[in-house]
Amino acid sequence: MTLPETLAGELSRAVGTAQSERRLPSVSAAVTRNGEIIWSEAIGLASVEPRQDAARETQYRVGSITKTFTAAAVLRLRDDGALALDDPVGKHLPRAPDATPTIRRLLSHASGLQRELPGTTWETLGFPTAEELVATLAEAEEVLEAGRHWHYSNLAFALLGQVVAGYAGMPYERFVDQRFLQPLGLGRTTWTAVSPSARGYFVEPFADSVRPEPDLDLAGAAAAGQLWSTAVDLCRWGSFLADPDESILDPETVEEMHAVQVIADNDRWTSGWGLGISLGREGERIYAGHGGGMPGFLSGLAYLRKEKIAAAALANGVADMQQVAVELAGKVADAFPAEPEAWAPDDPAPSDIADVLGRWWSEGEETILRYRRGRLEARRTGDPADKEPSVFVQEGPNLFRVASGRERGEALRVERDDVGEPVRLYWATYPFFRAPRTFAELGD
Repeated sequence: MTLPETLAGELSRAVGTAQSERRLPSVSAAVTRNGEIIWSEAIGLASVEPRQDAARETQYRVGSITKTFTAAAVLRLRDDGALALDDPVGKHLPRAPDATPTIRRLLSHASGLQRELPGTTWETLGFPTAEELVATLAEAEEVLEAGRHWHYSNLAFALLGQVVAGYAGMPYERFVDQRFLQPLGLGRTTWTAVSPSARGYFVEPFADSVRPEPDLDLAGAAAAGQLWSTAVDLCRWGSFLADPDESILDPETVEEMHAVQVIADNDRWTSGWGLGISLGREGERIYAGHGGGMPGFLSGLAYLRKEKIAAAALANGVADMQQVAVELAGKVADAFPAEPEAWAPDDPAPSDIADVLGRWWSEGEETILRYRRGRLEARRTGDPADKEPSVFVQEGPNLFRVASGRERGEALRVERDDVGEPVRLYWATYPFFRAPRTFAELGD
């Protein structure tokens, strides 16, 4: 796909501005649409000494973006029946305390566990082995009541990595390689740097010189932030999370990952968390993704699931790359507004559905049942045009259940008279009739 020159120029300027104004040694960025790389660019120096220009294939430390892979690994094990999200994490860790937060709470940063690993790892820069990590869990402080507030925790994801390793029967890293990196062809996403790779830098605040930062091995805490990757590979990962391959992870599971578990911004409600996924609102768009940081590196992945657009921005310096990724994805979404889906005639509704279609009333509101794209749908007449309808699946004669939309999970039962005509519906136990009725008339 060839981008319009004006759009390509806007994307290049956004990256160039970030690199220049925020004094970053280099920035690498990319964008995908419908799974296709439509733009990428790298500017600046991946290494100052020896001098090495940044390139599309240059790896950067992506830090906490690793957590999105950890979350996918946990959900894959859940789908395989190894665990439940509402299990206490201690149930799946040897020698863990009895009272521990649930796996769901850990995934959504609502566990209340302290942010970092117990001890002074960020001073010593020495990280525990898997065995040492689990052993320190008894020392970890529950700084907040579980579920009460959003509180980011690297410790939580380090522990989740050990849960994955325990059930997979192999190191956490190998499980992620086999289940996600290799099937998706993410060959430039690795656990240690593979040339060409960038060097992380500290940029002097009052001069234009830089100092190299150390390359840390997170050891037993790898699940919290060990990965290296490229902007192109991360965009491919974002494309998968927007439009998943069911042979790798069930699309319903990926949908579940993006369901809000906790609001992170209680004042403005512009940010929240799913299961290992950050969710942010900008205008009418919901951007999913994750940011990441390690010494001398910051990274950002942002994607729009409906538009199937993903953007990644990586730097070997300190600046908000998540916001750069959001900006890039937004510019592409603006340039490619959604096209209306063409209507085409389809097969008629089955006889046991055809006679329930049309207008129904309950509690003074009119609801219309339609048969669209081979499925039964319901929509209230006052709903906005862009509101998702309730979509039903049939479970038996005169029995349906909402698969998505309003009243998800609730049953719809059709009551018929002696000649088989539908006279009443019960949806989520509410009675519906062909004409409006007062509450006093509902039993007639």
